[in-house]
Amino acid sequence: MGEIYDLIIIGAGPAGLSAGIYAGRSKLKTLIIEKETDGGQIALTSEVENYPGSIDGETGPSLVERMSKQAKEFGVKKVYDEILEVNLTNKEKILTGKKDKYKGKTVIIAAGAASRQIGCPGEEEFTGKGVSYCATCDAVFFENLEVFVVGGGDAALEEALYLAKFAKKVSIIHRRDELRAAKFIQEKAIENEKIHFIWDSVVKEIKGNKLVNSIVIENVKTKELKEIAANEEDMMLGIFIFIGNEPKTEMFEGLLNLENGYIVTDENMKTNIDGVFAAGDIRLKSLRQVVTAAADGAIAAVQAEKYLDNN
Repeated sequence: MGEIYDLIIIGAGPAGLSAGIYAGRSKLKTLIIEKETDGGQIALTSEVENYPGSIDGETGPSLVERMSKQAKEFGVKKVYDEILEVNLTNKEKILTGKKDKYKGKTVIIAAGAASRQIGCPGEEEFTGKGVSYCATCDAVFFENLEVFVVGGGDAALEEALYLAKFAKKVSIIHRRDELRAAKFIQEKAIENEKIHFIWDSVVKEIKGNKLVNSIVIENVKTKELKEIAANEEDMMLGIFIFIGNEPKTEMFEGLLNLENGYIVTDENMKTNIDGVFAAGDIRLKSLRQVVTAAADGAIAAVQAEKYLDNN
């Protein structure tokens, strides 16, 4: 913990990397701490069509790779560690990780959000054994098999379209009778011959032996239960879950103002603690997209610089 950084950024997703780029360009001594792999949720996305200036064939990983390279070119240091405890109330902020302790004058929290679980029996047991939250990661394992996608938003339909390149049939299970996804994504999914819809339904149980081989769904209007099993030839099903995200804010409870688990900030990404900012999917906001995360990160870094200039 010898070094004192001007800015420590928690998370290397689009918000954290954008903050790093702006801070590095401003010659701030900057450290990014990432728990796992760069990119956060966008690293699991197979296709990025709505980020301004995206190149043909842009994927989440390819966009993140360019962002990471750019931050590095501006002198931003990065370490991989999991932060377990924070002391943010003093002028110098101390972050305690599994591997080391880190000290900084300002902190930007850009730890993102994790995939929300259904919470039904069998979900945890069969995660990695037929249950997945990442089509980009696992679609190849379900080539010529039947898969189910749970959700009705942009992410669910985008991933269903990607899965349709591999699976023989993709059924989208949605608890309502209409989708929440953008209209153009809906049109692409509806026009795809491999994609089918199971309306007004939720997953009640996921069953299997060593791998998932059946799923129990309930019609929310009639309360009718139906079990769908893999055919004898396939012997397994794929269940891909895209029902939203949950912010990673447990360690900030009692320290920062939270609403529904999200960090409350003003328009300048400032939290209720001086010198502490939040950016990206972890903060309370109306739209969670790569472009808004990148904007949050830029604003937070500029505000951190202003704070340093005045303190």
